[in-house]
Amino acid sequence: MTGVPMAAAALTGVPAGVQAQGVWAGRRQLFVRFAGEAETATMYTSAALARELERQLGRSTFHSVAIGGRDPLANVNFLLGAFTAVKPAIPVMLDTDGMRPEALGALTPHLSLTQVTVEFTGPNGTLSHAIETISAAARAKCAHALVLCPRDETSDGQLLRIIEQAHRASAATQVVIHPPLPVGEQMMLDRRWATLLDQATATHADTRLVLRLPPPAGLR
Repeated sequence: MTGVPMAAAALTGVPAGVQAQGVWAGRRQLFVRFAGEAETATMYTSAALARELERQLGRSTFHSVAIGGRDPLANVNFLLGAFTAVKPAIPVMLDTDGMRPEALGALTPHLSLTQVTVEFTGPNGTLSHAIETISAAARAKCAHALVLCPRDETSDGQLLRIIEQAHRASAATQVVIHPPLPVGEQMMLDRRWATLLDQATATHADTRLVLRLPPPAGLR
């Protein structure tokens, strides 16, 4: 581990689990999850994270490593230290809200997939950052995906506009739409979503409609 920068970050841990959403939904992953403000956190140095990754990857089988949680690109130096010291033989995915597109470039040599997740909870201006992150991943020749998690009040027009913008940014974008989880015994989706998918694929062929895996089975 010599030469690893001793940057530190607050993580909720390095748990094993099943990816809840996106391109690799349903895959067993090892999560590097940055802690939110109200979450219980443990401080890790880059070297400590590298040791933990080596330990867990040597003990069990995973499809991939998922970097996620609160604002992971705010901790690029920490991640670079860890992934310079340990180079997983499996793919590494970054799941980000897209708010720091300028920080992505340094990390892409260590990534197999950049996944930008849009929750439709902030101002519309945040969507432009998500598209900028898609563009940055495309320029770095890193596989990239846009994951849309609309709310009940999110309009079809909003969804179609961001899909069109993602297509203009990169025709290689993988788009995944996760409709709000239905409530009720039959768990039926409104026909609206089939119609929306028809419209979306007319703009961007690589668009899919998938239900999320709810917790505690699904993690992200």
